[in-house]
Amino acid sequence: MTDAPTRPSPEDDDPYLWLEDVTGQAAMDWVRERNAETLPALTQSPRFAQLRDANREVLDSTDRIPYVSRHGEFLYNFWQDAEHPRGLWRRTTLDSYRTSDPDWDVLVDVDALAVADDESWVWQGAELLRPGFGRALVNLSRGGADAAVIREFDLASREFVADGFTAPEAKTDIGWIDLDRVYIGTDFGPGSLTSSGYARVVKEWRRGTPLAEAVTVFEGKSEDVWVSAWHDPAEGFERDFVARNVGFFTREWYLRQADDELVLIELPQDAQGSVHREWLLVQLRTPWTVGAASYPAGALLVARFDDFLARRREFTVLFAPDEHTALESYSWTRNHLILTTLVDVKSELTVLTPPAELTTTDTGWSKELLAGVPEFGQTSITDTDPDTDDDFMMVSSGFTEPATLRYGRIGGDAAVIKQEPAFFDPDGLTVRQFFATSLDGTQVPYFVVGRERDTPGPTLLNGYGGFEVPLTPAYSGVIGRSWLARGGTYVVANIRGGGEYGPDWHNAAIRENRQRAYEDFAAVAQDLVARGISTPEKLGIEGGSNGGLLMGAMLTQYPTLFAAIVCQVPLLDMWRYHELLAGASWMAEYGDPREPDDWAFIRLYSPYHNVAPGQPYPPTLFMTSTRDDRVHPAHARKMVARMREYGYDVRYYENIEGGHGAAADNKQRAMKWALCFEFLWEELGS
Repeated sequence: MTDAPTRPSPEDDDPYLWLEDVTGQAAMDWVRERNAETLPALTQSPRFAQLRDANREVLDSTDRIPYVSRHGEFLYNFWQDAEHPRGLWRRTTLDSYRTSDPDWDVLVDVDALAVADDESWVWQGAELLRPGFGRALVNLSRGGADAAVIREFDLASREFVADGFTAPEAKTDIGWIDLDRVYIGTDFGPGSLTSSGYARVVKEWRRGTPLAEAVTVFEGKSEDVWVSAWHDPAEGFERDFVARNVGFFTREWYLRQADDELVLIELPQDAQGSVHREWLLVQLRTPWTVGAASYPAGALLVARFDDFLARRREFTVLFAPDEHTALESYSWTRNHLILTTLVDVKSELTVLTPPAELTTTDTGWSKELLAGVPEFGQTSITDTDPDTDDDFMMVSSGFTEPATLRYGRIGGDAAVIKQEPAFFDPDGLTVRQFFATSLDGTQVPYFVVGRERDTPGPTLLNGYGGFEVPLTPAYSGVIGRSWLARGGTYVVANIRGGGEYGPDWHNAAIRENRQRAYEDFAAVAQDLVARGISTPEKLGIEGGSNGGLLMGAMLTQYPTLFAAIVCQVPLLDMWRYHELLAGASWMAEYGDPREPDDWAFIRLYSPYHNVAPGQPYPPTLFMTSTRDDRVHPAHARKMVARMREYGYDVRYYENIEGGHGAAADNKQRAMKWALCFEFLWEELGS
């Protein structure tokens, strides 16, 4: 690990500040020059064309599973392929979906809409009106940015509503109250956004009135992350809620009553609360003592919502973590709750059924394993309809097992209704799990996928380690074809900062403890070498977003462990990250660089401030998107400029479209991943 520089003062000039002008002429000229250097160097070999075409075949395959969400009598799907690069929003019935060739009813052809509007539209989803599902609020992004245009769509006529709810391009949060009213938080003008660029004000907007006349429901503070409001239309339990998201992991949550009074729901700010009919669920991020009871971080609690509002604080513990087990997610059906837990990063699904009367122990809720879950691989619930019935869809897959989609009902079997084809031959590939010992003695799990060798070979190590996001085994035809089928070994590191072992695993590597995530990742790299799986000359790493920050820290702190680095849509300038786009929303994760005490620990890993001349940095490829309005492309631009200044082997590619995913369609995705793997084979292959 290299010594960190002293903290720069606000008066210090950043010679590359001009690259923060996203679409400025000088900045874009620089981007075009870097692309013109990188693309010919990486795209001229026959291998690149093979990688790109193989990726495109996977991404455009018509045999992929068309994942759906069920709303009323229809199942809705968004689909992209070679004929429809921008995609189709479509629907079908359950009976038709069960067949090998469903009869799809196309609602919105995004490619045709883009031509008609002369816009580079990218689909960002749609919210359907409950109940009835006759209208939708469609989100369309220019080029894939988070900011989107809102348009109301009539599902009966298959047309956008001429005088319906529409909102201009912004990071808008909008949702139905009923046919004639919505909640909306958007850019209403000066002072209406938080420092993170999200809505500070949420309003109730009535059909037929100008947006400017919408009635304010709640105003947060400029330093909040965002505010929002939503309506729960569950029959017999209709409620309205408002949330003030104080930080990325903290919020104040209110019940909005008929007289517009807001009643605070008195939970810890860092707890995640949700309501289903009569039930209040509380997922804890830190320990909580209420009354005479104490509950651990990572626990899931339940109480009757009305009892809680009446200040009765009797909870049932539905889940409590242990050393090996964490709650990953939960899903309601009409009458049951399905928990997905991780046991040493492997999934287990349990059905919980509430009692007629609440008790103060967990014996009141019955528990049983969900039927139909395969013994091996990762399984998650993809869809339920909590308003209607106890049906569910779940998908199972693994590093070498293509996805299988099952449809079932609580208490019955789950039958296979869709299965993804194998995009690469798994014969001879094994999946192993090991544990590396980090600097402080923590055991860090990681998965190794590939052929067992007598000698070390090309190895790609991936990691994330942030925001309580777990990395679990999953099938990837792109990785399979581009890396595994060509003889490479693929490794996923489950480092601290992620959610593999719940909130404690995450909290162990935030703010002043951020360095632990980097120590964990380095420990995995060293363990791979110690086990003879790879060598520093054959080991490459890849990560994006917070994982891009991880790549930057590895580059500047542990350069001799790796032979190649791919850093995608990264955070790198941690002195200014809070001033760039949505960066201010992540200060709970990283700290506030404006505070001297925080900057004292941030500066130790900020990659942009730790780049130094004369270091043994491995060749590095940075990739980002001009239209990324979440993590500013200047992070990557400035890092590359500084490394070029010092004469390092650094490549750069910036896609104009794509948003935070750095690609807007499958052609761009195939190109992005082909560049990544061509670079890695160039540096690691033999």
